[in-house]
Amino acid sequence: MSTSTTDPADPADAPAEAALRAAGVAYRLVRHERVGSLAEAAGLRGVTPADIIKTMVVRRGEDDYLFVLVPGDREIAWPKLRAHLGVSRLSMPDAATALEVTGYVRGTITPFGARTAWPVIADASVAGRTISLGAGEHGASVSVDADAALAALGGELADICDPVTP
Repeated sequence: MSTSTTDPADPADAPAEAALRAAGVAYRLVRHERVGSLAEAAGLRGVTPADIIKTMVVRRGEDDYLFVLVPGDREIAWPKLRAHLGVSRLSMPDAATALEVTGYVRGTITPFGARTAWPVIADASVAGRTISLGAGEHGASVSVDADAALAALGGELADICDPVTP
């Protein structure tokens, strides 16, 4: 594993890093080889699985998406999310659609630098913590203060997840 910070003037930065800098969010870039599991990713990043935040793209309607931030040890509780949003139906787009609407392939998606600034909802359990988010490319993540990231994204906290059941 290596950690690095990137020169702010480096044009080769991924869109996620440029968006983080533009938003004034302090971050630490972590690079590592591709991983095959959440536990492996947590080990390489030096965090717990709960600190790794999956960015899920959720579809509310035609061309209406949002980002749902889910801790690694939790999963979306669909009834809770539907109730929070006041809708009766939600779905997840296929990989090609997710790439089209975010600019990122699955496994690298982050709200920072996405093609469209869709609304962001994070599980309430991330509040007050340092989290590890995807950085827009395989083998890269950013450690950020969850509260600062959500403030920059105009995101909200809600009880929308349940613990993963074995």
